[in-house]
Amino acid sequence: MPSAVKSDKREPGHNKGRRVKPAVLAEIRELLGETPRRPELLIELLHRLQDAHGYITIDQVMALAQELNISSAHVYEVASFYHHFDLVGEGETPPPPLTVRVCDSISCMLDGAESLIADLRASLGDGVRVQPVPCIGRCQDAPAAVVGQRPVAQADREKVCQLVESGDTEPELPDYLGYVEYLAAGGYQLLNRIGDGNKGADDAERFSVEQVVQCLEDSNLRGLGGAGFPAGRKWRILREQPAPRLLAVNIDEGEPGTFKDRHYLEIDPHRFLEGALIAARVVDIAEIYIYLRDEYAALREVLERELSALQSDPPCQLPAIHLRRGAGAYICGEESAMIESIEGKRGMPRQRPPYVAQVGLFGRPTLEHNMETLYWVRELLERGADWFSRQGRNGRHGLRSFSVSGRVNKPGVHLAPAGITLRQLIDEYCGGMPEGHQLYGYFPGGASGGILPASLAEIPLDFDTLQPYGCFIGSAAIIVLSQQDSAREAALNAMRFFAHESCGQCTPCRVGTEKAVALMAQDRWDRDLLEALSSVMIDASICGLGQAAPNPMLSVLKYFPQELDHGE
Repeated sequence: MPSAVKSDKREPGHNKGRRVKPAVLAEIRELLGETPRRPELLIELLHRLQDAHGYITIDQVMALAQELNISSAHVYEVASFYHHFDLVGEGETPPPPLTVRVCDSISCMLDGAESLIADLRASLGDGVRVQPVPCIGRCQDAPAAVVGQRPVAQADREKVCQLVESGDTEPELPDYLGYVEYLAAGGYQLLNRIGDGNKGADDAERFSVEQVVQCLEDSNLRGLGGAGFPAGRKWRILREQPAPRLLAVNIDEGEPGTFKDRHYLEIDPHRFLEGALIAARVVDIAEIYIYLRDEYAALREVLERELSALQSDPPCQLPAIHLRRGAGAYICGEESAMIESIEGKRGMPRQRPPYVAQVGLFGRPTLEHNMETLYWVRELLERGADWFSRQGRNGRHGLRSFSVSGRVNKPGVHLAPAGITLRQLIDEYCGGMPEGHQLYGYFPGGASGGILPASLAEIPLDFDTLQPYGCFIGSAAIIVLSQQDSAREAALNAMRFFAHESCGQCTPCRVGTEKAVALMAQDRWDRDLLEALSSVMIDASICGLGQAAPNPMLSVLKYFPQELDHGE
């Protein structure tokens, strides 16, 4: 008697649905060349398609899935998750060959991004795509734009149109300290004095692994990506985990107002790389993964060049070092979402525990660090923990790299003592405020750090000093508002950003941010409803995005009540 259940006679591994077109598969194979066909390289390979064509077709999704021996559904969901991949369905019109991206986040909004977008759309027509995008890490140059891959500082219609007409759309490399120059200045000598490094080093000049960890602990160097976890303690925890251990470096600084990592990499990339290699030696790291945000095209070329130089003429035995490219998802700044992305998946934050120090990248214990934290390691060891801890004001210790933008005369990255107040920072480092502007408020920690009024401009700026006021310093991204600005509009801009960047995994964040945008856009804010919505988002969201998204809104409710009943 024949079975009532139909047997599936398809070959193992064959994707359901449409067949792969041989010509497209051949194109994919030519484009991939000798690249290993590993699923964790999916995002890198999608970038190759996007770079080659300016978009990705469904036929290419199917062919890439077959070539990697993974499901087409997985390739599609990854490609559709990241903002920098343009998926084109059958019968759909591909985007124009050139895209002009204009930042519309807070700092650029203050300097006229909205009118710039309208001017460019009217001037460039349908042949060029003008796309409003979240923060591109160039807040000191507001309003900032990118033509192809070429950034434009203080962008206006004339500058952008000139680049479009000239076709000058490639990234411009910064004037940085290269490998040869870094070696000549004493670079990588410290690395060879740690543990079992260069046997020729004088024993008196050597650092034991324990001495390195103790120096970090004594200096109280903390994670400078926002969380502020003590670096020395993190290294000690990882050393206790089973081998092999991995290092994942986060250079995905997508927090609006933050650009310090880009600043340091544009000057001295090997100082960061030496810090990463010191961490690798101390923690006994098998492989290093560097995750760089896609918006930093020039830095990607810099790191590719300098890693090649380092690996071609290494100062010592090196672990494997991999450079991975983000794809425009802010959520991948969260440590577990970044790890998912490095593995070739959607950047979805993981439930914890286990923590990434226990089960991280590829299931291995993983030391995760912000780039700037590693940047300081060499200087701390050379100058000593006391040098770093002696810095600071108002009872605080250490130095902070403040990314300052908004209403100041000298925006940029300013290295200042931890515990400095906003007024001191503006007056001593930023050249004051422009004529006609008086301090009204400020974001102390980027879009997620909340907003404080001018009356609270004397609070020491450091970890743990702002929480009593409903704010935090995070990545030390300071956005200064004047009396000509609206805290309400700035908070709405931040909430729109969070709604756009929510990964969608949990309902409190996905629905909460969208609902908050709708409520905040109304002429009169419903305080009770907004506070209730915030409570749910803070208590029930999986990761820091949903938990911190209400902060600017709650700050307006608390410190700027005069703005609640109108849009001014």
